Amino acid sequence: MAIVITDRFRKAYRWLPQPVQQRVKKALRQLDENPRHPSLQVKKIGGTADIYEARVDRRYRMSFQFDGKDKIMRNVDDHDDCLRACLKIDERGSFDASFMV
Repeated sequence: MAIVITDRFRKAYRWLPQPVQQRVKKALRQLDENPRHPSLQVKKIGGTADIYEARVDRRYRMSFQFDGKDKIMRNVDDHDDCLRACLKIDERGSFDASFMV
């Protein structure tokens, strides 16, 4: 099982404050070792087919998808902004995955 970091995740990570970056690293280690670790509070994001969120801290979340046993890290951001990006809908009403990878 591997953690796959997308360009979108990497860019968002760079903008985070240093203390939050450290918490993201810890959360990624926990996610890699045990996706059901209680502190991550992993859950499926409502309104999506297969996107999950994991808690970094009270304010920040990471979103990801499972690809077999791999975890594709999509985004890391403030809770609301992270979830909003996952629910981005284009004008035709279909899911817009253009911001991924």
